[in-house]
Amino acid sequence: MFSHIAIFAVSLVVLVKGADWFVEFAGRAARRFGVSDLIIGLTITSVGTSLPELASSVSASAQDHAALAVGNVVGANIANIGLILGVAAIVRPFATEQRMHDRDGFIMLAAAGLLFLGCLDNQLSRGEAVAFILIYVAYVFFAARTDREEGEARFADFMEFFLDLDRARGTFRWRRAAEPSSSPRSSAASSATDARSRSKPLFEIGVAVVSCAAVVVSAGFLVEEAVWVASQIGLPESVVGMTLIALGTTQPELVIAVTAARRGNGDMVVGNVMGSNIANVLLVLGLAGAVRPLEVPESSVVYTMPILIFFSLGLLYLIKSDWQVTRRQGVFALTCYALFIASTVVQGLS
Repeated sequence: MFSHIAIFAVSLVVLVKGADWFVEFAGRAARRFGVSDLIIGLTITSVGTSLPELASSVSASAQDHAALAVGNVVGANIANIGLILGVAAIVRPFATEQRMHDRDGFIMLAAAGLLFLGCLDNQLSRGEAVAFILIYVAYVFFAARTDREEGEARFADFMEFFLDLDRARGTFRWRRAAEPSSSPRSSAASSATDARSRSKPLFEIGVAVVSCAAVVVSAGFLVEEAVWVASQIGLPESVVGMTLIALGTTQPELVIAVTAARRGNGDMVVGNVMGSNIANVLLVLGLAGAVRPLEVPESSVVYTMPILIFFSLGLLYLIKSDWQVTRRQGVFALTCYALFIASTVVQGLS
C-alpha cells in the first residue's frame, strides 16, 4: 500500500512541477523568437496551467477510464472557482473587470452548458469533442483580437465571430504593431541584442520538451494509482477524479492566483480561473474525447455538472457585485466548495 501511495504522490508532484517548468521555459523560448506576451498568455500559459488536467484526462481516456477523465475536469473547474478564487480573495480582496465578465465569463458558462447538453446521453462523442476543440481555437483567436484592439467584447460578439467565417479568417492575418523609427546605431544595437537573446534557445526548448514528457509519463502513473485508490476505498473513479486528482492538478492555478492576489492583480486571478475552466472543458475534454469517446456516469450528468453550472453562475455574480470580490465572499466560496467535496465523498461511499 505504501508503494502505491508513494507513486501517486511522486507522480502528482512531477505532474504539477513539470507543467510549471513547461510554462516557464516554453515562454522563454517563445519570447526569444519574438512571440508577444499576449499570444504566450493565451496559448502557452493558459494551456500550460491546464497541462496537468490535460495529461491526466487524456491518459485516463486512453486507458479507458472515462469517468476519471470527466471527473477530473469537472472537479478541477469547481475547485478553480470555489477553492482557488476563495483562497485568493481571503488572502487579499481584489477588484474585477466588466470586460472579463462580459466576454470570458459567459464563454466559460456557455462551455459548462455545452458540456452538460453534450453529455445528456451519458457520453461525449468524438464529433462533439472535435467541436469543443474548434470552439476553443476560435476563442483563443477571438480573445487575441479583442485584447489587441482593446475594445468592448461580449459573448454575442464571440458568437458572431465564431459563425462568421470571413471575419474569423481575417484574424489569422496577424498585423505586427508599428514600431517607432530608430537610428541606425539603435537598430544595430537592437539587432545585436536580439542575436544574443536568440543565440541559445535550445536549452529552453529542451527543458520544455523534457518537462512535457515528464508530465505525460507521470500522468500515466497517476491514473493507474488513482484507479487503485478507487478500488481500495470503494469510491467511484469519477469521485476520485473530482477530489484527489482535481485537487492535485489545480495546484498551478492556486499558486498563480494567490501570488496575483497578494500583488493586487485581480484581473490575473479571475482570468486565470476563467481561462483554465474554458481550456479544461473545451480543450482538455475535447482532446480526451477525440482520443476515445467518453462514457459519462449518470451521477456526473445529474449532479456534478449542474453544480459546475451553479458555481459558474456564482462566479459571474461575485465578479459583478460592486466589481470586486471581498474576503467574506471568498469565505463563502470556500465553504461551498468544502460542502461539495464532503457531499461528493459521502455520496460516493453510500
